[in-house]
Formats: sequence, structure tokens, C-alpha cells
Amino acid sequence: MEVKNFAVWDYVVFAALFVISSGIGVFFAIKERKKATSREFLVGGRQMSFGPVALSLTASFMSAVTVLGTPSEVYRFGASFVLFFISYTFVIILTSELFLPVFYRSGITSTYEYLQLRFNKPVRYAATVIYIVQTILYTGVVVYAPALALNQVTGFDLWGSVFATGIVCTFYCTLGGLKAVVWTDAFQMVVMIVGFLTVLIQGSAHAGGLHNVIEQSTNGSRLNIFDFDVDPLRRHTFWTISVGGTFTWLGIYGVNQSTIQRCISCKTEKHAKLALYFNLLGLWIILVCAVFSGLIMYSHFKDCDPWTSGIISAPDQLMPYFVMEIFFTMPGLPGLFVACAFSGTLSTVAASINALATVTFEDFVKSCFPHLSDKLSTWISKGLCLLFGVMCTSMAVAASLMGGVVQAALSIHGMCGGPMLGLFSLGILFPFVNWKGALGGLLTGITLSFWVAIGAFIYPAPASKTWPLPLSTDQCVPSNVTESPPTELSSRPAIADTWYSLSYLYYSAVGCLGCIAAGIIISLITGYQSGKDIQPLLIRPVCNLFCFWSKKYKRLCWCGVQHDGETEQETLENVSSWKQGAESVLQNGLRQENLVHIPGHDPKDKSYDNMALEKITHF
Repeated sequence: MEVKNFAVWDYVVFAALFVISSGIGVFFAIKERKKATSREFLVGGRQMSFGPVALSLTASFMSAVTVLGTPSEVYRFGASFVLFFISYTFVIILTSELFLPVFYRSGITSTYEYLQLRFNKPVRYAATVIYIVQTILYTGVVVYAPALALNQVTGFDLWGSVFATGIVCTFYCTLGGLKAVVWTDAFQMVVMIVGFLTVLIQGSAHAGGLHNVIEQSTNGSRLNIFDFDVDPLRRHTFWTISVGGTFTWLGIYGVNQSTIQRCISCKTEKHAKLALYFNLLGLWIILVCAVFSGLIMYSHFKDCDPWTSGIISAPDQLMPYFVMEIFFTMPGLPGLFVACAFSGTLSTVAASINALATVTFEDFVKSCFPHLSDKLSTWISKGLCLLFGVMCTSMAVAASLMGGVVQAALSIHGMCGGPMLGLFSLGILFPFVNWKGALGGLLTGITLSFWVAIGAFIYPAPASKTWPLPLSTDQCVPSNVTESPPTELSSRPAIADTWYSLSYLYYSAVGCLGCIAAGIIISLITGYQSGKDIQPLLIRPVCNLFCFWSKKYKRLCWCGVQHDGETEQETLENVSSWKQGAESVLQNGLRQENLVHIPGHDPKDKSYDNMALEKITHF
């Protein structure tokens, strides 16, 4: 493959992204230097507004894997990927209405604090360790995979981009904390949109207009979006995307420390919910841009597929190769696209580093040293950001040695996210589940999801379930690439064509449902939790939606939790004194100092703000 190298202006545009990102970190380090508390550093003083948080959420979860992978997915398998807008919608609604109120009102900083409040320390520590391991592994791959794809197509230096990404993210995370991460993400989100738009405009012009793109995509069967086949072994159908995709994204979104940390940094609960709903709009925009980029790319390569013809060696290289084709005579624009791709990487890595530092500080450091001073806490938090920045960059180096394992590593986020979703669902939705059920359910969910995913890696699904749509090489210039003879499949166990062939989008569903089922069964066997021992603030009584006609049945489903015994404001006051007597590790929660009422609660609005936490929390 002929590598088309970057011009000077491409490097200038790309370098500007790193300089501006670093500059934002320096700005907040100087601006917030007098507010030297771990609370300010890790959650922005809990006074963020919804706008930048919404942009940050979108940028954090639309990594370079999305920028490079989604158009390639559409190019090969068709535009059914657009059905993820259904999954995104369900995920945001469930996150904002089910999970967020519990996390926000309980005044926690680490989502895993909730698990200690609801169950006990072992459950909390088990979940935290799983989160740390899978986030470091995933973040390393997010850094390495796009760098490799861009290097092989554009000649962009592989290790230069890997280390630049790690160093810059670590730099502005360590200096500016969450505020720097959020505002840098907002800037990077704008870069991603601009990068996509330039590709869409220039690509459409090359294809002869958008109507030609639609016509050629239709002729190539790329617009057959709705496939209602219920076969769970099919890679992408309406059901695998809308149902399996919801579980997958809810597992890595709804109970993910990175998401919740940004939401609880908002100044009111209403701002937190607005951030999530405006983030949904951002997710839709990125999804539509990525899908249309894939269709335009198909229109451009419909008669000469660079992948099957051997011009490129991997599907992830399709988008960079396409960009170098259409912008070859326009210096600076390829650099803008690379900046777009690496904006996704920077935002994801920065979010991961900040979230890892937060959970480690809250779940381990404060547990061992509960009486740290503000200044020392801030320096420890910065040290943790530096440590995890180095670890994530090192993981990117390790990813280069994994070969085919990289694809397996990318799915670990979903494999761990499903059981974690099940664990939090047990705590929030099922008051009778005890700590034994929670821990047993988590281990069962992890076992099931890893079993099916590792089995699928060893025994790939049959081609009939995962084969891409037809791709043509009729007008390709003959190359020296020789096709290797098809490898004969080794003997496969019967389970390989059923359980191991399950669509990858169902991995989270398997882990989540397995965790919930095992948790309920174990709790019933070992003796269910008494509802009277659980603070109402930690449970969402969703049964009220289904038993609205009868107070008797509602109370029965509450399992003894006193949801109707007091107002939400009184509950918040009671949980203050309860948390104060629990353990010093939970110091960032609400504390009662002879207050008559909680100033952060607005009865008319039925919302909460973090001014209450500012006024009544003093270390």
C-alpha cells in the first residue's frame, strides 16, 4: 500500500489540538489554584452547568474507535447501525430517571460508595477493582488502535501519537482536574463535529451530491435498515441493536463512574438531567455523521473496495484512507480529520484517567487515611492522575504486542459493564437483595459474560451470521497481493455454533441478567435483606408505576422500605446523620450540623442542588 504522508499544514492543525487542550489545563490550574481541595479537583466543586457537561459526556463516549470504526461498519454491513439512536434514547432516559437521582441525592463522589451504603465494603471493593482493571485495559486499546490505523495509511508516526496522547491527557488532567477535562472535552467535541462535516461536504461533492450517495447506497443494499429477525446469533438486527445495544450502553454509561462523576458535578439535579438529555442530542448528531460518512465512503469505493483488494490491511483503515483520497490536494484538511479522530481519543482517555483517580482516592485512599488535609488530598489526587496516565499509556504499548487479542480487549468494556449494571440494578430495584446475593450475582455475571466472549474469540461465529454485504473489486488496478487460501476450520464443539456465536451486543445482557437472577436466588436462599434497615434514598420504587392503583400492593413491593414515612427532604436530612455515623470513609456525603432543613432542596421544583453539600460539608 502506498502511504500518503502528511504535509506541513496537516501537522500544524493536528498540533494545534494538543496545544489548545494543554492550554485549557494550564488555565484552570491557574484559575482554581486557590480552591485547592480534592472536592474541587475531582468533581469541579459540584457547581458545573449542563452545557459543557453535555458536550463532555458526548465527547468522552464517542472515541476514535467511533470515528474510525462506525463508518467502516456502515460501509461493510449497511446503515442498520443508525438504529443505535433507539438504544441511546433508552439509555439516557433510564440513566436520568432511574440511576442519577439515587447517586445525586446520596451525595457520593464515587459510584461505588453507593455499594457500601447499600451492601458492604467487600461488594464495593470488588466492583472498584473490576472497574479499574477493565478501564485501564480499554483505555490502552483506545489509544493504540486508532494510532495504528492512522500510521499505516497516513504515515503519521505511531509511537509519537501514542505518547503525545498519553502525555497531553495526563498533563491537563493532573493540572486542571475535572473542570479542565470537561472544558477540554467540550472543545474536542466541536473539533469532532467540524472534522466530520468537512468529510461529509467534500465526500458528497466527490460522489456527485447526496442524492447520488443515497441512490448508490440503495443499489448496494446499504439502506436495508430494518431487519426484524429475532435470531440472537445474527450480528446486527433490529433486536440485537435496540435491545442488546441498550444493555451494552447502559452498562458502560448508566452506572459508569466517568458519566456519574460529571453528572454529580452539576450544580443541581435538573442541570444534571439536562446535561444527559442534551448529550443525547450530541450522540444522535455524531451517529448520523458517522453513518453518512460510511455511506459516502461506500459510494466512493463501490467499484474498488480497498479492503478486499488488499490496498489496506484492516477495516479500521478505510476511513483514514478515504480521507487521504478526497483531501490529497488540500493540505491541512487531512490533519483536521486526524485531529477529529484524536479528539475522540483524548476525551475518552482524559475521562478515564480522571474517573480512575476519583474511585481510587474515594474507595481506597480515604478508606485507609480518613483524616487527610485538603492540600494533601489534592496532591494525592493529582498524583493518582499522573499514575493512571502512565499506566494507560503503558497499556497502549502492551496492546501493540497482543495481536488479535486487541479485538477481544475492546469488548471487555461491555463484558464488565453488563455485570456491573446488574449489580447496581440489584441494589436500586430489589430491596430484599442482601450483600451475599450482590457479590454472588456479580461473580456469576462476570463468569457468564467472559465465558461467552472468550468462547466467541476462540471459536468465531459462522460466516453466515457475520458476513459483510457484497463488496466489488472490478475496477481495481491489479496489485501484487496474493490471496491466501482459506484456512480450514478446526473441529468445533456444538456449543460454538450456538452459545459462542451469540451477537456481541448481547454480552452485556447476559452478564446483567445473569447477575440479577443469581443475586435474587442467593438472597432468597441466604435470607433476604430487611427493608427497614435500608434508607429510602438508596432505592427507586419503580413498582409504583405498576401498582399505582393500590397502596397495599405498593407497600408490599417496597419490601419494608419506608418510602411513604417521610418527605424526600426529611429523608435527605435523615441520611445525613446516618452517613455521619457510618464510617469516616464517606466524609463527602451530607453531614448534619443542626440544620432545620436542607437548603439545596426545592419543593416546587422537586429538585436538589449541590449548594447544600457546599454549606453542610466541611472536613
